[in-house]
Amino acid sequence: MNKQKVIVIFNPAAKGEKARSVENTLRSIVRGATLWPTNGPGQGIRLAEQAVHDGYEVIVAAGGDGTINEVVNGIAGHPVTLGILPVGTMNVFAYELGLPLEQIRKCWKVIEDGHVAEIDLARANDQFFVQLAGVGLDARAVEATDVTMRRTIGPLSYVLAALQVISTPPPRLQIVCTGDRRFEASFALIGNGRHYGGPFSVFTQAQNDDGQLDLLVFRNQGYLDIFRYLQGILAGKPEQMPGVEYLQVPALSVVSDQDTPVEVDGEVSLRTPVRFELAARRLRVLVPNRHPGPVSR
Repeated sequence: MNKQKVIVIFNPAAKGEKARSVENTLRSIVRGATLWPTNGPGQGIRLAEQAVHDGYEVIVAAGGDGTINEVVNGIAGHPVTLGILPVGTMNVFAYELGLPLEQIRKCWKVIEDGHVAEIDLARANDQFFVQLAGVGLDARAVEATDVTMRRTIGPLSYVLAALQVISTPPPRLQIVCTGDRRFEASFALIGNGRHYGGPFSVFTQAQNDDGQLDLLVFRNQGYLDIFRYLQGILAGKPEQMPGVEYLQVPALSVVSDQDTPVEVDGEVSLRTPVRFELAARRLRVLVPNRHPGPVSR
């Protein structure tokens, strides 16, 4: 791999007070590739756009799912390849790809090996995402999660926030899918891969190169229903629960009876109304070469 054509966009805040040691580790690993740190929300997009303009062929996102999402939004539509170094609190996409989490040197070896998979790129309104999105419960939980707690206890912080959120009345969502299939729901999860929140295989039929979004519609509005839904998500079998619909669709739209947050790759960045759609196999990403076909398993 030609290091002159590789750049690493790094989020220094990804490990909190350990940021300096992580950055030093990255510098020792990338061995001559350019390393650009971000200095605030949204800068990953601008740096990725600049990297494309400067002619870099491999653009590596080093951080959590939020950093990956920003880099993807900066490179979408351009003939470049994405690499992943999972050094953030949440790394669901890296888990989906089968990267060795917490083993950054092995992840860099994956980048050096150069094995490329082409996967679908999803979009919520004008924002691209690679792994998952949610309208309602999980987005409200993300919004309510304390940043310090997120860095300290990781995914458990979202569960604790969700338990607080379900005590408040949920929104009423109106969901319209391709083919004019309509649902009323309390919340919805949208996947471009199998995993949600880490090791939870929630979208059991998902393949991230099949040209389909996986949609879980949670229809009931009652407190106990939503509590059971949360249990079903954590157990990885929500589609088996009463009041849950599992569909695979190329596009859908969601409106709400109130201002409702939308999370995209683990960050709340949109509000309803929102339209989700898919651009088939539009993202080139470096993966372990044990993946001969679709990345999702």
